[in-house]
Amino acid sequence: MVVVFGSVNADLVARVRTLPREGETQLAEGYAIHAGGKGANQALAACRAGARVILVGAVGNDGHAEFALAPLRAAGADLSRVRRDRGPTGIAFIHVDAAGRNTITVVPGANAQASADDLPTGVLADGAVVVAQLEVPVREVAALFRRARAAGARTLLNFAPPAPLAPGLLEATGVLVVNEHEAAALAGQVDLPDDATAFCDAYADRHGGAAVVTLGAGGAVGATPTHRVHVPAPTVDVRDTTAAGDAFVGALAAALDRVEPFERALVDAVAAGSHACTIDGAQPSIGARAAWSAIAARLLPCARIEPR
Repeated sequence: MVVVFGSVNADLVARVRTLPREGETQLAEGYAIHAGGKGANQALAACRAGARVILVGAVGNDGHAEFALAPLRAAGADLSRVRRDRGPTGIAFIHVDAAGRNTITVVPGANAQASADDLPTGVLADGAVVVAQLEVPVREVAALFRRARAAGARTLLNFAPPAPLAPGLLEATGVLVVNEHEAAALAGQVDLPDDATAFCDAYADRHGGAAVVTLGAGGAVGATPTHRVHVPAPTVDVRDTTAAGDAFVGALAAALDRVEPFERALVDAVAAGSHACTIDGAQPSIGARAAWSAIAARLLPCARIEPR
């Protein structure tokens, strides 16, 4: 079972030729509204990768709430732990340029009220994989992770967007996932090297868990206390990178839930994230395992595993 504690948003996406600079006004080529939020995206990715998923979070009592939850409901996620708040559902304003790059502004709304107390400790069974990001209050993430570790669950933190750490959060994190920018931000807080490989090695040595840095077109590198893995990225036609990182995290969590070896889990994650780059939108780009399994099969022989 995968338990995801995180944000639920409606995404307003504008396609532009280039990302706007300070003070610049642009006419967009078009726009779309999609379900999103890092928590919801990662929960959907884990569902579509075959895991049984519980989402814990908060939405408002507005028109965006059911729209934002509909894809998860259709995928079979358990939404009984998503609370209704009097505030608005979270909103993300996203610009996507011709190269698929994006800039995102998130208005948390109800996500700011998400609470670790909404998940009973009994659900955190031994062997569950508990996933969180930082679009919900970091103190609540830390509280949930401490309870999860005490109950024997595994914990996976996507340190995104970067935020000041809550006491005990990293100590309760079993697997850390960051991109290069997030790695640099975290390195500055806790005195780790900001080179991707050195960051993973140092984190694994310090905390005894695993660390992963995603490298965009460079794939991903990860380390445990005993070995290091590099998985290259396949060549794909990039349309939109929105939610590629969330597809990565959801697929990784589902693979860990299946008790796949770390290197195989990382291959699945890179394949899912790469596939997501080929389709517009956040949740529309998150494919079922069958959609990216051929990519994973091609990547597996290319994964480089080194003892440490």
